[in-house]
Amino acid sequence: MKPLPRTARAYIVCAALGAGACALPALLPPSPTPWATAGLLAALYALCELPARCRLLGRALGGSVPMGTGSFFPVLLAAALLLPPAAAALAALPGGLLARVEEPPAGWRRAWRASATALAAWAAAHTATALGAPAALGSGPGGPVLPHAALPALAASLVFCLVLTALDGGIRATADGLPLRAAWRGLLGRALAPHLVHGLAGLMMGVLWRSPHGPAAALLVMLPMYISCWVFAQYHHERAAHQSTIRALVQAVDIKDSYTRGHSERVGHASVLIARELGMDGDRLDTVRFAGILHDVGKLGVPTRVLRKDGPLTPEERRIIELHPEYGHEMVRGIGFLGEARDAVLHHHERIDGSGYPYGLRGEEIPECARVVAVADAFDAMTSTRSYSRARPVATALAELERCAGSQFDPRMVAALARALARHGWRTAVTADEAGGQVPAPRTPGPLPARTEEPA
Repeated sequence: MKPLPRTARAYIVCAALGAGACALPALLPPSPTPWATAGLLAALYALCELPARCRLLGRALGGSVPMGTGSFFPVLLAAALLLPPAAAALAALPGGLLARVEEPPAGWRRAWRASATALAAWAAAHTATALGAPAALGSGPGGPVLPHAALPALAASLVFCLVLTALDGGIRATADGLPLRAAWRGLLGRALAPHLVHGLAGLMMGVLWRSPHGPAAALLVMLPMYISCWVFAQYHHERAAHQSTIRALVQAVDIKDSYTRGHSERVGHASVLIARELGMDGDRLDTVRFAGILHDVGKLGVPTRVLRKDGPLTPEERRIIELHPEYGHEMVRGIGFLGEARDAVLHHHERIDGSGYPYGLRGEEIPECARVVAVADAFDAMTSTRSYSRARPVATALAELERCAGSQFDPRMVAALARALARHGWRTAVTADEAGGQVPAPRTPGPLPARTEEPA
């Protein structure tokens, strides 16, 4: 267990003191705190955290309780709209202290979560009050004025998000020793859209809370939010399980064929570089990355003596090697989310001129993802030192790919790789132990791209 650095502990103590100072006015007379509303919202937020904390309730909900993802932030954002700032901070504390944490030290982590959410709720409530949320949501003959309440709600959500990401960046910097810029990089972009959605849900809660139907109607907003978060958590649990399976398969290939250690990950990285240049993004990039990582998984079905053979392959051994795409396809065909990546595993040794294997597809008959992986695979094979060949310089490898473009490789993919390497560069790697620093002569002469179907 990695101990929490002193700087991180001091940072958490400061956040806790700040949260306490923000919440204290709600407890001091004369307090304007509407205790009925504050108590209900605090209890609701704490109640939402219980299934994740309680193993019995977690099992009853299928073991996929959303936690630590802001699933219940609509309650806090409703509190920011309905309560004075000090009371909104106070309402955040019980749920934060009850939150389940996955890693020790649990006490420090709960204190951090409670403090950060209390500070964010306090800042959001100040923003909502300044923009007239209490008046827009006030009880009256006409009830809440929804259009006028939308601006304070969105502004409060934005401030809530900004404060949380700023605090989270600070704890990453102090706990992990990251530079501040690196600690904050990407946090706001990932959090902004979800927090704005939570803000709209909080606004609906606030409107229903102040409506003639009262708090009971406001609770209806939580049901679809919780169900959607539960479904989302189920999806991520399933995806995490599949990714663990993928990691295990790749590790098994690396153990069986030590000459290719690290090759799969590098092919996945090179495939993503090509895909980005082709304009792919989102889930498609994930698919290409998985295709690159898993392209050689079928080598698990090839006898180890063939994979590790130092001399030239016999025709029979080459036929055995050429079965590995089909073996690999059989292994991954049941992993549903891989999608097109399964076709890439099967067809990454097809050639544009139709002379490849296993089915001799040509040109556009070869799936696009497979054409990407074919170029990435050959490039890494040429730029990595193996037991039977020395690494070629990147420029030499690119020249060889360009020479084979149109016959073995798709010219679009080769050009995309060249553009990506010009922009990002490439770090070559040694993938096998070299006895005495010497690399044996290649098994057979000839350009390496044409030989990437051999044990690489």
